[in-house]
Amino acid sequence: MGVQDVLSRKTGVIVGDDVRRLFDYAQEKGFAIPAINVTSSSTVVAALEAARDSKAPIILQVSQGGAAFFAGKGVDNKNQEASIAGAIAFAHYARSLAPSYNIPVVLHSDHCAKKLLPWLDGMLDADEAYYKIHGEPLFSSHMIDLSEEDHADNIAETKRYFQRAAKMNQWLEMEIGITGGEEDGVDNTGVDSSRLYTQPEEVFAVYEALAPISPNFSIAAAFGNVHGVYKPGNVRLHPELLGKHQVYAKEQTKSSKKHPLYLVFHGGSGSEQSDFDTAIKNGVVKVNVDTDCQYAYLTGIRDYILNKKDYLMSSVGNPDGEDKPNKKYFDPRVWVREGEKTMSAKITTNLKIFHNVNTL
Repeated sequence: MGVQDVLSRKTGVIVGDDVRRLFDYAQEKGFAIPAINVTSSSTVVAALEAARDSKAPIILQVSQGGAAFFAGKGVDNKNQEASIAGAIAFAHYARSLAPSYNIPVVLHSDHCAKKLLPWLDGMLDADEAYYKIHGEPLFSSHMIDLSEEDHADNIAETKRYFQRAAKMNQWLEMEIGITGGEEDGVDNTGVDSSRLYTQPEEVFAVYEALAPISPNFSIAAAFGNVHGVYKPGNVRLHPELLGKHQVYAKEQTKSSKKHPLYLVFHGGSGSEQSDFDTAIKNGVVKVNVDTDCQYAYLTGIRDYILNKKDYLMSSVGNPDGEDKPNKKYFDPRVWVREGEKTMSAKITTNLKIFHNVNTL
């Protein structure tokens, strides 16, 4: 038995209750799904290829900045217009391509801080329009991240957005507690360290507010997470705290489930295997991976350029002869592909780390 046995839609983009079934199965079998930040058709392909070859489900996600890049840096992002257009383009592209890879794919939007809410509004508008035609939202899920706000305001506003998403049976991820570091213009590098560790009562307050609406939500509870990659010892993760959240929620709800909460691991790049193992054991179903993949994509292109330098200095003429053409070396399909291969290899490694290989 595998993931596809519990899903109503076996391949392509999954939505609604299938997302919850995927996460239930992941908790039961002890693995997590990597959420790969993508910024282009090329990075989408790299992620899909790794998941296909590993026989694993995957989550593709765009950040606000990544969505704007998908639209093109020459597009004005006034009122988040480029980010909205790019996110919608990404979703349609991924929906068109995902079935060709014969794996289940979750389409997700990443961190959305308060100042970026017009971006989320635009995506939800597109979801609702798609729902009217197809009976399902364009995106499988979204993330709202109001962790910089007061907890009460965070939960209240998240609840309001969840009520909108739930009408489409759409998944919602929220953050309580802060992920350190900097990403897409949201800088938490100087935040007080106490805010990097969420308490069980705070996590359960989210559950109490959202559970009556729909079971389709996950919580990114902070346990020392930081965006980016840092030297060993500079980031102090305590994934064992996630277990306390589960125990508290189980006690409060009298749930028969081992893990009543669907939890998310942010800032996964550069973390230790033991941290992932502990987090997954405590009910983490999704791990965000961005920085590692960005660097991996670069290395393939970088190494190709360095190795083929003498064939890339002009369109004609190389060490093999002054009249020899260089098109087969500078064709973007050649060197972009090298980035895809190294990014895909990195994601393959992540899938192994998260115990998500041959899970279909």
